[in-house]
This record gives sequence, C-alpha cells and structure tokens, in this order.
Amino acid sequence: MKMQQFLQFLTKQLTHWRRGYKGLRRKEKLIRSPKGKSHIRELLRTILKNVLLFLSKTNDKSERRKQERALNLKAKSVKTKSNIYRVGLHWVHEQRSSVILAIAVVSFTVIAGHKLYNQTQLQVGNPAPQTITAPYTASIEDQKKTEAERKAVSNSSLQILMINARMNEQINKDLQQLLDAGNEIRAVAGAFPFFNSVVLSMSTQRYLRYCLDSEWQGLLVAVENGRNQQKKAAGQTAASSHRSSIAAPNQVRQRRTIPSKSDSQSPQVTLQQPEPVDFSQNTDFTQAVAELQSYRATTSEKNLSLLIAQISQARQRYNQATAKLLQLETVSPEVVYEESLLLDLSDVDWEKTQVGIYRSTERILTQGIPEGLPENILEAAVSLQLQTFVPEEAEPLAKNLLLAVLKPNLQKDKEQTRQNAQKAAAGVPPVMVKVQRGEVIVKKGRQITAWNLEVLEHYHLIRREVKWQGLAKLGGVIAIAIGIFVWVERHVNCELRQRDRLLVLLLTLSVPGVITIGLPYTTWSALGLLLGSFYGPTLGVTVIGLLSPILGISLDISKATLLAGAGGGILGSYIAQRLRSREELALLGVAIALTQGGIYLVVKVLIGQAFGSTWYIVFREAGFLALSGLGWSVVALGLSPYLEKLFDLVTPIRLAELANPNRPLLKRLATETPGTFQHTLFVATLAEAAAKQLGCNVELVRAGTLYHDIGKMHDPLSFIENQMGGPNKHDTEIKDPWKSAEIIKKHVTEGLVMARKHLLPTAIQAFIPEHQGTMLIAYFHHQAQQMAQENPSLTVDDADFRYDGPIPQSRETGIVMLADSCEAALRSLEASAKYGGEKRSLKDVSSEQALTMLNNILRAKWQDNQLVDSGLTREEMSQIAQIFVDVWQQFHHKRIAYPKLKASSAARNS
Repeated sequence: MKMQQFLQFLTKQLTHWRRGYKGLRRKEKLIRSPKGKSHIRELLRTILKNVLLFLSKTNDKSERRKQERALNLKAKSVKTKSNIYRVGLHWVHEQRSSVILAIAVVSFTVIAGHKLYNQTQLQVGNPAPQTITAPYTASIEDQKKTEAERKAVSNSSLQILMINARMNEQINKDLQQLLDAGNEIRAVAGAFPFFNSVVLSMSTQRYLRYCLDSEWQGLLVAVENGRNQQKKAAGQTAASSHRSSIAAPNQVRQRRTIPSKSDSQSPQVTLQQPEPVDFSQNTDFTQAVAELQSYRATTSEKNLSLLIAQISQARQRYNQATAKLLQLETVSPEVVYEESLLLDLSDVDWEKTQVGIYRSTERILTQGIPEGLPENILEAAVSLQLQTFVPEEAEPLAKNLLLAVLKPNLQKDKEQTRQNAQKAAAGVPPVMVKVQRGEVIVKKGRQITAWNLEVLEHYHLIRREVKWQGLAKLGGVIAIAIGIFVWVERHVNCELRQRDRLLVLLLTLSVPGVITIGLPYTTWSALGLLLGSFYGPTLGVTVIGLLSPILGISLDISKATLLAGAGGGILGSYIAQRLRSREELALLGVAIALTQGGIYLVVKVLIGQAFGSTWYIVFREAGFLALSGLGWSVVALGLSPYLEKLFDLVTPIRLAELANPNRPLLKRLATETPGTFQHTLFVATLAEAAAKQLGCNVELVRAGTLYHDIGKMHDPLSFIENQMGGPNKHDTEIKDPWKSAEIIKKHVTEGLVMARKHLLPTAIQAFIPEHQGTMLIAYFHHQAQQMAQENPSLTVDDADFRYDGPIPQSRETGIVMLADSCEAALRSLEASAKYGGEKRSLKDVSSEQALTMLNNILRAKWQDNQLVDSGLTREEMSQIAQIFVDVWQQFHHKRIAYPKLKASSAARNS
C-alpha cells in the first residue's frame, strides 16, 4: 500500500515536470544553462532521498508530507527560474541589435587591445615610486651582459669557408684564354729553335731573331768579308797571308766609307749600311759571326745561303709576332706577356710551362685563396708552386700569368658559420649576479634601469595592471567605426539580418585574431573576397577601410604590411560580386596576391628600404605577402559554400548554380510537370527582362522564378497547363470549388516543403508564397458564388479562395507576381497572333490589345493592395507592362505571309 502511494505521488510529480518541460520546448523559451543543470541535479537528489526515506521502516506520515512539500517547492523554484529565463530571452530578442553591437565592441576591444591587459606599472626610465629591497638572497642572470658576451664570442668565432666552384671555373677560363693568346703569338713567330742548336746555339738563334737590322746587315758583311779573306789566303804565302790579314780590316773600313769598283760585288752591304759601324764589342754579334763562319767552313756556300735565308724568314716572323704582342698589350692594359719571356722559350720549355701552370693553378685553387690575402703572400705561394713544375727561365712568365688570373675563391659558408657561432655562443655560461637579502634594488625617485627591471621581475615585484583607460579609448574608437558601418549600411539600401551582422563581425575579427596569435600574414584577402561576394563592394570596402586604422593604432604591425593587406582586401571587395564563377574568383585571388606583393614593394621603394644590403629581405617579405594573399584566397573559396548555407546567403555564383537546369528539383519539374516548366521558363524570361530594366537583382529573379511553382509537382494534373488537352479533373472528378481551391493553394505550401527539403536559400523560398500573395483564386471563387446562388444554404467566404500570402516583400518577388499573372493572358493572345500574320493591321491591333490587357491586370493587382510592400511604384507598372509586351513580341514575331494558290492553278502548275 505504501509503495503504491509513493509511486502514484512520484508519477504525478514527473508528469507535472514533463508537461512543463514540453510547454517550454513548444514555445522555444527554455534555456539550458549550468544553473538549470544544478536544479535538475538537486531534484534528482531530493527524489533519491525520498526513496531512501520510504524504504526505511518508518510510519511517520508527517515526515512523508514534509518531503512532498519539499518536492513541490523544488518544482515551483524550477518554474519560477524558467519564467525568469523566458523573460530574459524575450528581452534579448527584442534588443538583439543592441546586443550584437555590444558584442562587436567588446570582442573587437578584447582582441585588438590584448597588449593592454598585462602592462607593468614599473618601466625602464620611469622613477621608482618607493625604495624596493630584495626579499631573499638569489643569483640572478644579467641578461644584458650575458647577451653581450655571447655576441662577442659569436662575432669572434672562426668563419667557415668553402670553395667557390664558379670562381674556379672563371679562373680556369681566364687562364685558358691567356694561354691560347700566347700560343697564337708563338705560332706567328714560328718554331723555336728554328735551326739545329748544335750548329747555332740557342742564345745565337735568339739574338739573330731579335737583333736590329743594322746589326743583321753588319753580321752579313762580316760573314762576307770572312769568305773573301778565305779566298785570298788560299793563294798567298804565310808572310803575305800575315800582311793581308792586317790589311783586310782597313779594306773593309775603306769599303764602308769610300765606295770602289770592288764594292760592286757586294751591293747588299754597300747599299744598306753605307757608313761603317763597329759591332766587335757586342759579344752576341761576335758569337753569331763565329758560329756562321764555322758553319761555312764545314758546309757549302749554298747551305750557308739557305741558312741566311732561313734566319731572315725567322726574323720576319719574329717581327710579326712582336707586332701582334704589342697589339695585345694595347687592348689589355695589364701586361702579362713580355717579348723576351714568351718568344725566347723553346717549344719544349713552353709546353712544360703550360703543364706546370695548370698544375700549379690546380694546387693553389684547391688550397683556396681567401678574401683580403696580402699580395706578397700570394706571390710567394705562386713562386713556391712554380719552382716544382716550370723551367727556371719560364718562371717569371708563369708567375705573371697566374697573378693575372688568380682571385679569391673562398667564400663564407653562412649556414656553417652561423651554426659555429651559435655553438660558440651557447658555450658561454650566463653571467650571474648575486643579490643579497635586504639589498636595495632601486631607491625611491631613482630611474629604473633595465637591470633593475630584471631583478624586480625575478622577485615578482613588478606590478602589472590592465590599462583600462587605453581599453576605453580603443573601445570608443571601435564604437565610432561600428557606428559609421551602420550608417553606411542604412544608406546603401543593404538590409542586413542579425545573422549577417554576426558573420561580418566574425570575418572582421579574423584579421586581428590571426595577428594576435602570432601570424604576421593575416586574412585580408579572405575578408575582402567573402565580404565582397556576400554583401557587395560598398560594405566590403567600408569594413576594410575602418579596420585598417584601428589595427594601425592598436597592434604592432608594419605600416607597409598593413597597406599591402588592405589594398589586396579592397581589390577583392570591389571585384568579387561582379564575378560569376569560382574560376574567376580563383583568378581574382592571384590578382590579390600580386597586388599585396606589389604594394609592399612600392612602399619600400618610396621609403628607400628596397635598396642597399637589405634588398633581399624586402623581396622575401613581398613574396611571402603575395603567397599569403593567395593562400587566404584559397581558404576563402573553400569556406564560401559552407558559409553561404550556414548563414543562408545568396551570391551571384550560388544563384547561377541554383539556376542550372540540371539541378535535381528542376529536372523533376521538367519531367513531371512539362507544362508548368514551360510556363516557368516564359515567366522567368518576362521577369528577367523587367528586373534588368528596373535595376533589380537579375540573378535572384531568374533563380527564384525557376523555383516559384515547384509545389505543383504534388498534383500536376490539377493544373491546366499539365493536362495537355485532357479532361479537367476539377470538372470531372472533384466538382467542388472549395476543394479545388484547397488543391490550388496547396502548391504553395508543398512548394515550401520541397524548398526546405532541398535546402534552398530563404531568398529563393520567398518567391514561392509571395508570387501569389493573397490573391483571389477567381475561377473557383466564381463557381462557388454561382453554386451559392442556386443553393442559399451555401455561404462563400473570400478567405477560402485567397492564398495565405504574404504579399511580395521585395521588388524582385513583386515583378515575378506580375509576370506570373500576365503570362496566361499573353498566351491567350497567341492564337489570335498566329492568325494575324496575314494582315499587318491585325498584328498591330494584337499588340495594342496585349498592352491594354496587361495594364488592366497590373492595375487590378495594384488596387488589390498586392504590391504595397514590394517597393514598386505606380509609375513602374506601365513600364513593366510595356516590357512584357516587347518580350512577347520577340517570342511571337511576324512571319512571312505565303500566298495561297487556288486548286485549279495548282493543278495546272502540276
């Protein structure tokens, strides 16, 4: 019995609570909060306590009644608090605009002013408010000294050098060019030695090539005189031979000074050297004469003549080589080759010299030549290398060649040097300073130094506070900016819903939010693309223009970076809504990236930071800004479809996608209700032309019209355009105008159900009920009135034959209502128009009839107050009627009237 009573009581309480909960849910006034959960938890605890008390063996009825009263009090408490929540929620709903404004101001201030939260009262350079002493002994790192020592060690650390392969290639290339030039000059000079060195020594051959012409002529005279002396000596005695040997020089001198008949035998000597010159003191001359005379004594005169001719040819080629060498020295200011060094080497020594130069170069470059190496050290290194590989007489020439081409080929390995410096700096221990307990850190009135601040920070003696004054100023600036945004919103005829304002707030907060978390490349491009696509260029540019100065004064951000990001965002806002495909938006993202990078470079050039040693940093930052602009644009393109559905937005791109005839709902409409689909296409053509002429949203009108009659798919044969000439079910089956009117009205409600099922935007759903408004279903209303006249027991209520509405709330839905009403009237004139092609006057009369009929229809809609909320004016009614007639004429233009032949004439012609 006790158990039954308790269960009945518990069931009663649970039923009461459940009904209350369902009532709150039905009115959508229940707010779930932590407090609500605590109340439920308390109720469960009370119920459990009552169960335990009931299970205990007590018969105290007063105790049980006490527990029942406690449960009732708990239930009343929950009901009272729920009423409070309901009232609070109602107030929030009524003041939602002010609430969102307050949220915007607070959230912006919180994010943009984050650096004002934890500001120190004690700062470097400010006077200390009081004398502060150390509370306990501690060793504190002197960060400034530690950093200085580590920097000194880092700067003094050894630099890591690496071989510059490009420089080695350049050095070898230059060396090869010089050696090729030397080979070319030596090729002009000819082979050396040009004769057997056993007959003519190397020194004699060198002398014979470069001696003066006067010396060469004197040498020929001496050789010729020696031959004459040899002939006379063959026919005389030893005594006369002795006299002739004494007189011969005198004869030579006389031949050189006074020409005689005997001189005609040696025309070369007398013509080229008319005056006697004594070369006897020239050892090279006397040696050459001796070697030639010795050769003459051992060979024939013919061989001697051939040798002299060969010497003359060698002299000529040597002069040509010397001229070419002089020309080379004129072109190149740096003298590398000298005549005596290059042309006096034998061919064998020259080959050895070239090989030795290559080997020496390879060894020197392998060892490396650092920057700033003294010239004397480089010369000593070159000489040391050449001693091993080059002949001794060729060392000066090889040295000149190498010194001309050798350059520093060691460059700094920045990464290895940096790592080496970091390693060396890491090895420096921190500089610790011991602070004794009670030691004065800073005296009252003294300026606080960086070291004082470090000590105070170590002891946690720095007082931190929130800069409320700074936050208040920042909040005031943000409130002014939001007020400007609201003013612009109201004056550009852009009615934003609360969800739209919330989305604008979230997108705008992303810019300072990304900077706050430490990313320098923020979401300017995404903000511009999304705001421009969703709400047009005016609001997008306004948001970016207001946000830029706020970030400039509240956050630590480079002015060049700020201008570059704002420029990219403005470009995206201005162009985004004009584009009609995702591909075009992707190209816009590329343009934004180039704009951000370009603006950054231009700003840096104007302030002079793009030149100098930091130019590569400027170009790197410009590249990163461009990449960030492109990256955030890609993010915006990816988020756009989700934001459109989540916040119920319509953009030109989404409207174009919804108007695609391959959409499932439109394919069903064309398949299941072909007549309605054709009606829809004609209405869309009429409405689109009127919307374009009146400056309305053409894309919205097009997409909304395509979906305005989708509800007819619930019962296609109930609508005459789908009956295809078959029996009308309203006349054959239903025969009840009230039921017929319900079926006709149902296409609106069923259309809304289908639209919500397929997640169509609210802006598109509005066309379904608003294109009918609260119009009267005249045909069935007239039938009902006739039936009421025949049967007085029947009453006709106009509300039963009117659509539920609402009436059009925008110019776009109003235009579709007018186009839908006029479409049937225009089709009724098609038959007469077809037969009017035979006579021009009939066609003209048909157009006038059409315009008169449409004006009557539009006037009726205006007088029925269907367009009072649409924004359309009375003057625009006539304009819309004319547009509809023009479009109808384009669809049903004149045809050529072909002549009709009589039967007899046709028979004769056949």
